Amino acid sequence: MNQDPRLVQHPGRARSVGAQSALGRRQAGEVVSRVIRHLADRVGGRLRSRNRAGRTVTARVRFADLRAVTRSITLPAPISATPTIASVAVELVQGALADHPQERDISLLAVSLSQLSYESALQLELPLAMGDEARRPGTEAGAARWALDRAVDAVRLRYGRQSVGYASVALIETGLVPEEFRELAQTPDHPWDGSTAAPSHRFGAS
Repeated sequence: MNQDPRLVQHPGRARSVGAQSALGRRQAGEVVSRVIRHLADRVGGRLRSRNRAGRTVTARVRFADLRAVTRSITLPAPISATPTIASVAVELVQGALADHPQERDISLLAVSLSQLSYESALQLELPLAMGDEARRPGTEAGAARWALDRAVDAVRLRYGRQSVGYASVALIETGLVPEEFRELAQTPDHPWDGSTAAPSHRFGAS
């Protein structure tokens, strides 16, 4: 009987959760905000379904000539709320575009969260007026986002994804993204290092 002496290697838990959308060739000002909100909704939903949150938000922009830039930020506390992910990612993308003012057209946007941690319940924080209350899940603003997202998740779980959602995201999903949009990638290392990439969907022209 043939035997393989090598040890079985388990892939382990994913280290990041991300999504990306191929845009063809679009002017950045037309698509950044709405596409990032769509990607944040997908990423946040996947995180919350597994009781996970991430501290490091990474955004990637690919220009029309296929050159790409990546920006990331590590937050004081892990996040999973869709509006918070979207807000942080939009700022990262806008910063990347500001560093390349000559680039007006983009062909891909991507968002991922890493440094994942377990999040089964929300740890409330004292109101210390630190200036980043909306990004900290334990503040009053953060807790409101946390609760709203989980209410949306519960409705979607029972009645389907299209039953409820943020208006900006619903507009994209019904107007630009076909029903067969593939699920998010959940990669073991770096989502866009060239070896493994998040599944993407091409946005059609509006």
